Amino acid sequence: QVQLVESGGGLVQAGGSLRLSCAASGGTFGSYGMGWFRQAPGKQRELVAAITKGGFGTYYTDSVKGRFTISRDNAKNTVYLQMNSLKSEDTAVYYCAATDSGLLQVEKFYASWGQGTQVTVSS
Repeated sequence: QVQLVESGGGLVQAGGSLRLSCAASGGTFGSYGMGWFRQAPGKQRELVAAITKGGFGTYYTDSVKGRFTISRDNAKNTVYLQMNSLKSEDTAVYYCAATDSGLLQVEKFYASWGQGTQVTVSS
């Protein structure tokens, strides 16, 4: 399985931006679909965005469409989440995850997970 390490989280004011990175090692990065999930206190973990192996297909949950952009650089074994116009409701721990399934929207098919990075948006 691939190992994943997230970075880039932090504290930002509402309306600000952050870019999360997830570096992969120990596997063939380009063979995995990648997803960014988040979990806020007291809430279930949710899929925020996902990207296909080659990077040509993406998915976004409705609440982040137009504000977040997922991308990947297979040469650098890294997936990114650019987050703009951040809102207080975006506050959560963000996780990246890898799947070898084509069903990017199904959480149970993500077999490798990072440790998470905290994003806090102050209003």
